[in-house]
Amino acid sequence: MENKNIEVKDENGNDDLYEHFRFLADKGQQPLRVDKYLMNRVENATRNKIQKAAKDGNIHINDVAVKSSYKVKPHDVITVLFEHPPYELLLTPENLPIDIVYEDDDVLVVNKEPGMVVHPGHGNYSGTLINALAYHFENLPNPAIINGVNNTNRPGLVHRIDKDTSGLLVVAKTDIAMTHLAKQFFNKTTEREYVALVWGAMEETEGTIEGHIGRHPKNRLQNTVYLNEDDLHKGKPAVTHYKILEKLGYVTLVSCRLETGRTHQIRVHMKHIGHTLFNDARYGGDAILKGTTFTKYKQFVDNCFKILPRQALHARTLGFIHPTTNEFMKFESPIPKDIQQCIEKWQKYSTHAEQ
Repeated sequence: MENKNIEVKDENGNDDLYEHFRFLADKGQQPLRVDKYLMNRVENATRNKIQKAAKDGNIHINDVAVKSSYKVKPHDVITVLFEHPPYELLLTPENLPIDIVYEDDDVLVVNKEPGMVVHPGHGNYSGTLINALAYHFENLPNPAIINGVNNTNRPGLVHRIDKDTSGLLVVAKTDIAMTHLAKQFFNKTTEREYVALVWGAMEETEGTIEGHIGRHPKNRLQNTVYLNEDDLHKGKPAVTHYKILEKLGYVTLVSCRLETGRTHQIRVHMKHIGHTLFNDARYGGDAILKGTTFTKYKQFVDNCFKILPRQALHARTLGFIHPTTNEFMKFESPIPKDIQQCIEKWQKYSTHAEQ
């Protein structure tokens, strides 16, 4: 659980400390120094920065300030406090273009461009979809908590997609719509289909990937799959259904349908079964993972990387029940130009390779 914008009082009752992060340690949490614990959970945080926060009395466990050497235990509530409000609270409306696929009085369906961050966070306090929504729409619903996570800096947002993933998002315009849509995502009744280009020739025409997804124990910028029963507490259940759309030699075009919505779910699940997303730098897909050693092949792949300078993932289909009319609505976004051009290059290459 992570909160970023709750005002708290210090021991003298002054309103000058602000909660930037809140984490609830799992029931299976092994003893671990709080500075190491936070390094694995706070993106872009250095150990020095965390240790300084502890030294300044800004790291609390169960409402008590602790040193950086404190060992986190199961069910501990860890909070990080600072004297200034989180930058996310200082949400600045920005006149940024939004590709609106559908809009009525209750909902908004947006086709997000690759490269746009969905909501403010560390290193991205402007230029986000939320900044744009704040400019174009007034009084979007801003509930305190969705699924146990504080979201007051994410008006209208029910779900999100990664910065370099393109495609469809639904935004709530009213409190009723927010509650209704949040329940649908929680109950897994929405329909979400992604198109992905992955490394390797997949053998099974279709299949299902299951495995708890949680933060990688060594690389805090990645998530990973946990399968052992003793490790399941480190992640949350995740289910991805996939189907081959086209075999293209050393890569495969697949359709992925989400049953759950974990962070980086498709990227993590596909890597787990040996088919990392094409040009997914965070998960190692920006290297040549399959193919030949010929120089011409390396040049070909490098050209594909230049055409598609991001992970090959697009949220193509989104379906949900309208919160007011109860009508099932389904939207589809065409595969964007960069992914389509990359697919076409692989189509030509695989055709020539077969001859």
